Amino acid sequence: MNIQQVKQRFGIIGNAPALDRSIEVAIQVAPTDISVLVTGESGTGKEIIPQVIHHLSARKHGEYIAVNCGAIPEGTIDSELFGHEKGSFTGANGSRQGYFEVANGGTIFLDEIAELPMQTQVRLLRVLETGEFIRVGASKAIKTNVRVVAATNENMQAAISSGKFREDLYYRLSTVPIQLPALRERNEDIHLLFRKFALDFADKYRMPAIKLTDDAVAVLIHYAWPGNIRQLKNLVEQLSVIETTREINAHLLASYLPKVSEKSPMLIKEESNESFSEREIMYKFLFEMKKDLTELKKLVVELLSQGGNVNLNSDQVDLVNRLYSDVNEPIPHSSRILPVGKSDPNIGFIHNNDTFESHVEFEESLSLEDREKELIQKALDKHRGKRKYAASELGISERTLYRKIKEYNLIDL
Repeated sequence: MNIQQVKQRFGIIGNAPALDRSIEVAIQVAPTDISVLVTGESGTGKEIIPQVIHHLSARKHGEYIAVNCGAIPEGTIDSELFGHEKGSFTGANGSRQGYFEVANGGTIFLDEIAELPMQTQVRLLRVLETGEFIRVGASKAIKTNVRVVAATNENMQAAISSGKFREDLYYRLSTVPIQLPALRERNEDIHLLFRKFALDFADKYRMPAIKLTDDAVAVLIHYAWPGNIRQLKNLVEQLSVIETTREINAHLLASYLPKVSEKSPMLIKEESNESFSEREIMYKFLFEMKKDLTELKKLVVELLSQGGNVNLNSDQVDLVNRLYSDVNEPIPHSSRILPVGKSDPNIGFIHNNDTFESHVEFEESLSLEDREKELIQKALDKHRGKRKYAASELGISERTLYRKIKEYNLIDL
């Protein structure tokens, strides 16, 4: 079965290359029993991929069970997945088969896999490695032959780093990873999806289908869609039911679109473009340098207006000397600026009651890499090695920070 046939069979709309690649990988891996991890933002349609894999596999006549791991209470999830024996806990009036027993010979789809409690992760790892599990309250292992497909919208590397998810389980689940693109990465598909949903709701509510003006199409395509396909579908349903006009212009459409924060993580395609965060750090350096230069200009104006004879505090002296060092030029004796109470044979002595102290000059590197390294180390020191807060301070993700710590061999307290 080719990609177009799969799209028709499962109602998948779109022609984006990233979407086609995801479907292609699902088709290739379906005949095997390899574990698959589907990743992507919430609302991208991750639940379709496990269905494609199951129905194109030799297990298509077996059970297909979809489990939302985040919707099951922690106290009962082991019983749901692996079953329990009578009397194993309060309310266990009889024995019960779990999903892994019921789905023997079939496929289990574990959605929101990152929400599994640590104890359940250990049990799941045993199933994946040995094909065995033990019911809650039992002592005898039960064999099962189940294919596991998992999905998550979380950054798994961050979950592993924070101790929320087992690294060995992650690599066991993600034998074949499949990444679904966000809707904003599928510009050519957004209007197609809108028209498909409009026809569906027109049929459902027995009314003419809504359509967009050209300017409204432009608004639709350039919106960020933090809720992805799910958000788009809800929007079309609202417009179909609430609006009496069947032609939606840009102004009307915009009134239904919630504003998206510029700092929203949904707008950062971190998995595919981590250099965005790195540029943010560089921009911070340049901004700080610009502030320093502005202060220096004020000092120069003041010096010129007073004939070059002005008293500076220690912070101003440090600023001047640091900026001279930044341009890798020695400070000329005729232009050397000293703090109040310091002397220079070429410009005389500026009086105050301070004692004489030697002034140490040093050159500072202009390398952006060195400055990036310095700023990251300062953020780690400030937050005592807590990466989450250090990353927030720097405006980058924990994953990027972790990579930079390893790259620069920084001290992570």
